[in-house]
Amino acid sequence: MSWYGFGFNGFGQIVAHGREDTGTPCVNQVKVTIPTAVEFPSKCPGSVSKGRSLQLSASWSRTALFPVQGDGQVHLTGFLDGVSSSQKDITRSSGCLDAQINERYLTLRFPDKVECWSCDGADMELVWKTDQDSSDTPQAAGCELGPGLGSRCALVCHWHHIHLGQWEPRSAGSWQSGARGGATGGGGTVGCALALRGSGRMAFRVHRWPEGGDLYMWGWNESGQLGLPSRRCRKKAEQNKETGPPGGQQGDTAEDVCISIQSFPALVDIPRVSEVKRVSCGSRHTAAVSSEGNLYSWGWGDYGQLGHGTLCSSDEPCLVDFFPTHGLRVEDVRCGPWNTFASVTTADPTG
Repeated sequence: MSWYGFGFNGFGQIVAHGREDTGTPCVNQVKVTIPTAVEFPSKCPGSVSKGRSLQLSASWSRTALFPVQGDGQVHLTGFLDGVSSSQKDITRSSGCLDAQINERYLTLRFPDKVECWSCDGADMELVWKTDQDSSDTPQAAGCELGPGLGSRCALVCHWHHIHLGQWEPRSAGSWQSGARGGATGGGGTVGCALALRGSGRMAFRVHRWPEGGDLYMWGWNESGQLGLPSRRCRKKAEQNKETGPPGGQQGDTAEDVCISIQSFPALVDIPRVSEVKRVSCGSRHTAAVSSEGNLYSWGWGDYGQLGHGTLCSSDEPCLVDFFPTHGLRVEDVRCGPWNTFASVTTADPTG
């Protein structure tokens, strides 16, 4: 299993600055527009290595990679200790089962505890620690949105909300509007929540989804990140018809009905996709993996984070054709604020 990244690379968190052998289009090595293999050293003692199943967490300026088996250490790359394109193994992370990275903190989950470490400066400091019963450790950010909803899981992040599951409008319960329409279900319970400090939003990390389902989204749609008509995207598409994203909106005009805020769940229509099994969102873009192993992306694309080889945005889900073209099957996806990372395996040629 390998990870590919694309989008914002201002701190070398996808491709180390100074490398000229990537064979992929980069704009001053800051904007990576085509999926590029993320390389991590395998010779460092205790670090992640090839042949292991790895998980990834991304923030604006750095990424964290770690073995899912809990038998290794977290490896950070990007802006570290005041230097770009840096790499570091976190020795105190040995044995962790999960990790979340943001601009200030690294949160580690162990079988019996959760620790939060400050990432400011060369010396990491423990911010807080809590013990927990391993039997109560959440395995997924499951979300009961109300009686009869049939929700398998939900993800809230960056001013918009994602719901994956089966939707039954006749028993939808009550919805309370939040900032920019990012609603929460009345009477619902949510587990494994990660608050992004100072950002005015909540993120719920999904560890494992056994099945696929329909995709519903609501909240802010300024850049088309909900997969709904966006005035900003339509105007840009008119100005850049020749360089627009694949499957774009050639027949649309800026006068068409556009949606800035979607205050209730709306089904996302992804062409030729019956079920979505993974989904992740950045600050203003979204990426989803179909049950067939294809990656689709939409929303803000100014840094190439949609993976279509352009810097264009799109309010329609579009296939990232790099992966099927290269015989790769996408298993998982993780979005940073301005970039996207996909976990891939070699596709079965027999289908």
